[in-house]
Amino acid sequence: MRSGISRGTETLVFAGGVPPSQYATMRAPFQDGDLPGPVKYGYRNVGVVEVGPPALRGRTVFCLYPHQTGYVVPAGAVIPVPDAVPPRRAVLAGTVETAVNALWDAAPQVGGRITVVGAGMVGCCVTALVARFPGVHVQLVDTDPCRAGVADALGVQFALPAQATAGRDLVIHASAAAAGLQQSLDLLATEGTVIELSWYGASVIELSLGGSFHSGRLAIRSSQVATVSPARSARRSHADRLALAMDLLADPRFDALITGESRFAQLPEVLPRLATGALPALCHLISCPGREG
Repeated sequence: MRSGISRGTETLVFAGGVPPSQYATMRAPFQDGDLPGPVKYGYRNVGVVEVGPPALRGRTVFCLYPHQTGYVVPAGAVIPVPDAVPPRRAVLAGTVETAVNALWDAAPQVGGRITVVGAGMVGCCVTALVARFPGVHVQLVDTDPCRAGVADALGVQFALPAQATAGRDLVIHASAAAAGLQQSLDLLATEGTVIELSWYGASVIELSLGGSFHSGRLAIRSSQVATVSPARSARRSHADRLALAMDLLADPRFDALITGESRFAQLPEVLPRLATGALPALCHLISCPGREG
């Protein structure tokens, strides 16, 4: 029915920005071909089961599959989409799963002062979830003032980098820019933590660790979705995490992250425009002819 472009990762793959040392790590489920390319890449696909076990036949399901109008996978590779989640919103399940894992790593606390730097898909999904914690003050920071509307839809405060509030207990960084990571550190209160979600590919990132980094006992921790957070890995599987993400998508606020749509045949035009920034987007949907929903 629909697939969604993971703008950060997929445009990095499209532009050949994955370092050779990470080819195996960055391999997508059901990927066809090998990095750096040509390669069939993607992992946000929502469709209807035409042939399969009776319990799944006719069901709308999510699958970590590249952009394709029809495919065959094991039954265990799909997860049913709840009736409360529209198919177009269900495309976000993979990104919400990343956000769930990030918050398992971050362990935000009641009443926390929390900033998310980078209002892309991942940053906005994290923001939508962390804003649910009781008593928190959440600020979403981005260089694009147009992201203020998304922040408002998610129920949080927006700030441009120059106006960002300091003294934060926790900063979650998702801008994929060195300046964003530096500001994330600079915004922390004493003994605060940055959770790093950005993927930089082959880029070298410079970071100043002078100032209050040591005296303030600041911390940077990585988080990524390939493995379940150590905080939950003994009790939750990848399937459990994805099922939780799907249930969380019953929240209509996530619709604010869907910012564009193109037909499947337009993919060769869409990806170059996303890669160069000519087509601004959070989640850009791809619809299959005659199967939209």
